[in-house]
This record gives sequence, structure tokens and C-alpha cells, in this order.
Amino acid sequence: MSTRDVYQVNLQNEFGGGEVYTRFFSMALIDLGYRVVLFASRKADFWESLLPAGVELVRVDGAAEILRALPQAKSLVVTQTALDAAAAQRVAERHVLCGFVHMPLYERDPAGLRHYHFLLAVSRYVLDSIRGRGYSKVFAEPMYGVADPRRGASGGAIVVRSEYDWDRRKLRDRLLGLTESWWRINQSMTQFSKRPGLTLGIVSRLTPIKQFSLMFGMLAPVLARYPQVNLEIFGSGGYASVRDLRASLAPMGKQVRFWGQQPNVAAVYPQLDFVLSGLPEKEALGLNLIEAQYCGTPVLAVRAPPFTETVIDGRSGFFFSDPREDGGESFAQLLQRLLGGAARPDPRLAAAHLERFSFAAFRERVARALDAVAATAASLTGVQA
Repeated sequence: MSTRDVYQVNLQNEFGGGEVYTRFFSMALIDLGYRVVLFASRKADFWESLLPAGVELVRVDGAAEILRALPQAKSLVVTQTALDAAAAQRVAERHVLCGFVHMPLYERDPAGLRHYHFLLAVSRYVLDSIRGRGYSKVFAEPMYGVADPRRGASGGAIVVRSEYDWDRRKLRDRLLGLTESWWRINQSMTQFSKRPGLTLGIVSRLTPIKQFSLMFGMLAPVLARYPQVNLEIFGSGGYASVRDLRASLAPMGKQVRFWGQQPNVAAVYPQLDFVLSGLPEKEALGLNLIEAQYCGTPVLAVRAPPFTETVIDGRSGFFFSDPREDGGESFAQLLQRLLGGAARPDPRLAAAHLERFSFAAFRERVARALDAVAATAASLTGVQA
């Protein structure tokens, strides 16, 4: 096996946490002296500004092109988006196939993973779910991630952008997108300024795994009782996700503002008093919560994995009970404490905690993981580590 080349695969079309992860994993590989090739979708328009220098970007339409483009020599292939069963089997027959698992497997188990030689979990929560599915070739440490809020983006004002990720394959989305574009022309100069009161923020893709609409179905009536609390939402999602979230937030009225996805989230976090998590069980890590703490903004999160791995109660944020268990009573009590003058923690003072999410710590985990992958490769019939 060629030991200094790593072929990464990320076929995601939309920008999210897995794409940020691809960025800092590539940075670690390059720092460790590896040649990095990334196979990415032709439809994804963000890679050139996101990737570090030195990554060779190869655009493809799907797994079939990747199979043709991989070298004849047995090589290491690392996926950030799991290959389907047929493609995974074909790659594994010729190469050493390793994959990051970015979502817990409690309610899902992609068929392609059965052909992988080695798996890497982004959190202890995900690691436990992988083992619970019976996989044995798993790196024993959670990989966690890097607090990397700048992501190569430049500065600039925070201005209102679309909260929708329009699916141009759908006629409805194309028509709605045209209508929204006309409206946005008159809104594009609206700049963010913090309002008086307590400012909570969502900084995240508005995807189903976050379960924001379900959570705010219970928390919005609580928040509506406190008009001095503002909710600022920075992120975008599909039409249905945004529609459902808006419906859940209706009780809050003008307490809520949508700002869309921002290219420089490092400028967003310091404008917020606290960053809110979504519901926990479908979440794998929560890079947004790690980034917020790194920027000095504490978080409010449900007391459950994976958030209990990434937040220290009272030092880098506060926990509240899952609102599905108590109807939001714990969250209401927390709001009363915050509005009553409870001290706002500075996560940057929890230096040892944040060090786990530094680039240096991640780089060392990557080095140990690659050693484990090499040992696995050596045990495979016909594979030379």
C-alpha cells in the first residue's frame, strides 16, 4: 500500500459540518507529510475557498468516476460521505477503505460500511453506536474535531442572506427561489446589530438531524414569555425544514430573526450571549458548539451525549433537561437564572477542555489513527502496509 498518499471522498453538495471536517482533516494530513487528493462533487461550489493549500481537488459526478480515477496500486481511501454498498465493495477489493462516521448508527446503518476495513468515529457517542452495531475494526479513540471557525473566510459585515438551500431540481424550489431573489435585492444591505436584552443564537445548518422545529415547538412558548430574550438564527436549510422551523417559532414573533448562512462565522459568535444546541440523539458532535466556545461564547445544550462530551456545565456553558421530558421547565428555570444576573462563563478559561479541540491535539489523534489503519492494512490478505 502507498503509505504517503491519502485519497479522500466527500460527495456532499451542500456545505455543513462534514465539509468543515474534511478541511481540518486535510490540514492534519498535509502537516503529517501526506499527499492528499479529494474527490468532490461537481455541484459543490465551496471547496476552492475552503480547502487548505496542497490538496489536489478532483471533481466527479459519482462513485463510478472515483473507481476509474483511483490508481492501480493499492492505496488508502478515506471517505467523509459513506459509499454505497456496491461502490464500497469494489473499492475495498482493490484498496484499503477507511471512513469517518459523522452520524450515530443507533437508527441507521449504511450498508456500505460493512465493506469498510476501518472506521473512525467523531465522538464517543458515535463510537459506542458503531460498536453497538457489531463493528470491530474501529479506532478506539473518538476523533472529535478542531475549533476552526474562520475556515479560510475573510471578514466583512454580517448581512441578511437566504435561509433556504433551494433544490434546483424541483420546480417549486426554482419558482420560490426566483421570488425570494427579487425580495432579497431590497434586503441585502440589512446588517446585523445586536438588540438590547439576552441574545441567544443558532449557528448551524437547518437540517432535520438538528430537530430544531421539534425542540422549538416546546421551547418557543417558553421564550415568548420573556420578550427581553432575542433569538438570532444563522444558517440555511431546505424549504420544508425552514417552513417547519418558522411554524414552531411563531409564538415568539419579532423576537426571532433569520440571517441565513454566513461565510465568516467567526464574526458571528462574539455577537451572541449564548449559542443553542438542537436536540441530541441524531447529532454526532456539534462543531458549532465547539467553535462557539473557542470564540468565547458559552453554549446552552441539552444534558445528553454528544453534548456532554463537548460542554462543561458551568464553565463553558449550561445544560438543561430535554424538553421532551419536562415540557421546557428546566429551560425556563435556566432563562430565569440568566435574566436574574447569573454569571456568564467564559469558555476560554477552560483551557484544558478547549485543548482537546485544538489542531495540535487533532493532528496527534490523526497520526495515531493512521498507525492503526496501517496495522489493519497489514493484517489484510495481500495488503502490504
